[in-house]
Amino acid sequence: MSRYTITVTVTGQGRSDPDAVIGYDPPLRTYFLQAFPHEETDEPGLWLGTRDRAFEALEDLRHAAISHGYDLMPLSPKLAAKLVEDKAAASDRSERDGILGELLKHLNQPE
Repeated sequence: MSRYTITVTVTGQGRSDPDAVIGYDPPLRTYFLQAFPHEETDEPGLWLGTRDRAFEALEDLRHAAISHGYDLMPLSPKLAAKLVEDKAAASDRSERDGILGELLKHLNQPE
């Protein structure tokens, strides 16, 4: 799982969380966003990307944040590229390490 610190703001309130986290979760095959720790539970007040394939594109994640009244500070091109690379690496790994990967190893072994 990748995790990078970014800033998330509350639309129209001037509040921001400079320690928000964005990343890619390989088991769920989704980008995720966590911001604004809840005062009583330590759970994030904003937590997107908790379901399988919830956000397969970064833009989808940003639109969901906006629909919940939050916004992300613009991601640097370097960070956006890194997140896309994290997703691609996880996709390659799941094919090699899963059941299909085991089958391919078995099929490629000399008899």
